Amino acid sequence: MAEGTFLLCVIGGVFAALVVFIATAVRIVPEYQRLVVFRLGRCIGDKGPGFVLIIPLVDSARKVDLREQVREIPHQTSITKDNAAISVDFLWYYKILDPTASVLNIDRFERAAEGMATTTLRAVIGGITLDEVLSEREKINDLLRTRLDEATHRWGVKVTNVEIREIIPPKEISDAMNRQMSAERDRRAQVTASTGQKEAAINIADGNKQAAILEAEGQRQSAILRAEGYAEALNQIFAAAEKIDQKTITLQYFEALKEIGNSPSTKYVIPMEFTSLISNFIGGQSDKK
Repeated sequence: MAEGTFLLCVIGGVFAALVVFIATAVRIVPEYQRLVVFRLGRCIGDKGPGFVLIIPLVDSARKVDLREQVREIPHQTSITKDNAAISVDFLWYYKILDPTASVLNIDRFERAAEGMATTTLRAVIGGITLDEVLSEREKINDLLRTRLDEATHRWGVKVTNVEIREIIPPKEISDAMNRQMSAERDRRAQVTASTGQKEAAINIADGNKQAAILEAEGQRQSAILRAEGYAEALNQIFAAAEKIDQKTITLQYFEALKEIGNSPSTKYVIPMEFTSLISNFIGGQSDKK
């Protein structure tokens, strides 16, 4: 009985040891990670992804994430080339390309990289003026990325991008910039208003010009039509006058004298041509007889 119990204990101990061995020896490494393996203190390289076997008590391993990472550098006070104190913060993106170098060549990589980013920022800002800092943000991003990449290359790390988020200039400079922006907005508003007034005046003048042209054209057409009407009337008068003979004219004179006789006047003026008209009229009557 005692021997059976002892045997069960031995089997149980062996099984437990086997479970512990498997648990500590077998690693499943994701695609985005690598294991840097040390065997008896000596690096034997990085392993993964997938199934990786680690010898317990002999091997040790450190995980390295190969995904692109982003880190924030909080506001840092830097002095520009023209001695203006500004506060700048930025984001920097990096990716580990060599897992073994990132473990062997640097301790606490992220802390070291953060310190490197801070000193690099101050060096870059110190080499340019405040106006350049405010107007050439992309240029500063490229300078920061290039210098950080050069510094972290020996660690097996690639700096992929740097983005400045905020630049805070000194208060007096900020106030001056606000005044300048306000003056510029006022200037643009005045230019816009004057341009609108100019265009309105041009449109009004053009409208008056077109109206005057149309009015003159209308008057010209009206004058032409009146002249044509007068000419037509004169033509009709001349055509009718050609059909009137001397006797008809004499009768018109008689009608005129009749009207004169009916007037209250006591004096009458007889044209000299009247006698010739009468003679022509009488002669015409004699000819008929």
